[in-house]
Amino acid sequence: MITRFAPSPTGPLHLGHAYAAIVAHDMARAAGGQFLLRIEDIDRARSKPAWEAQIYEDLRWLGLRWDGAVLRQSERLPAYRACLEKLWAAGLLYACTCTRRDIEAAASAPQEGVPLGPDGLLYPGTCRARGAARPGQPLPEVALRLRMDLAATDGAFTETGPAHRGRPEISRDSMIRDVGDVVLARREMGTSYHLAVVLDDAAQGITHVTRGEDLFAATAIHVTLQRLLGLAVPVYHHHGLIRDDQGKRLAKRDDARALAKYRAEGATPEDIRRLVGL
Repeated sequence: MITRFAPSPTGPLHLGHAYAAIVAHDMARAAGGQFLLRIEDIDRARSKPAWEAQIYEDLRWLGLRWDGAVLRQSERLPAYRACLEKLWAAGLLYACTCTRRDIEAAASAPQEGVPLGPDGLLYPGTCRARGAARPGQPLPEVALRLRMDLAATDGAFTETGPAHRGRPEISRDSMIRDVGDVVLARREMGTSYHLAVVLDDAAQGITHVTRGEDLFAATAIHVTLQRLLGLAVPVYHHHGLIRDDQGKRLAKRDDARALAKYRAEGATPEDIRRLVGL
């Protein structure tokens, strides 16, 4: 078993991060496997070295030790580019110049309603025809979307989490209808979360992906990409979320629940485990 914890260095780790990291760590250790660390820093505008350093400090304080070298997404841009060029040459991508406002305007048209997918508003396909690859055309430096109608297939994946145990089905029709043409590369990043996480999990040999249940819808996208690219599909384990007193999922803006503040106030790693129900 090989698991991973993959935080973004864009703010302090909070109780929700502690829960996710501990679950991944403890699953691997219980099975005699490996626990890996990945820094998801493709958002260069928001990623800060100070936050990355804090991640290492917080994990060590929790008593979590990772195996091997840390993988940093910012060092893997050539791998993402090579994959995009392959998909572009195969006609599976198209260039998209739509702004968020363009998508909102198209989605709110009376005849369309306001359909929502895992990434927010469902893309209406405005650029699908005009942005298609032409023979010999280099990869354009704009957003690139996946032709879901060409990429999706029927199938299932293995899920061991408490809320979704079993083998959830993925249908080609639902991927086209309910997910749509997702972005695989953003102009300012050279990749996207969906593409990077799939390639990174393969590069690190991840066998079990542990993640919050809020990412369950995104897992269908990742499994679709894994099959499309001929990559192994890990076992997925979607765990519950740590929420505040109002029932809202914790976010990095919830500094009051930052691990560094608990530590400064005298909390122990055992206290954190109790606070998150472990």
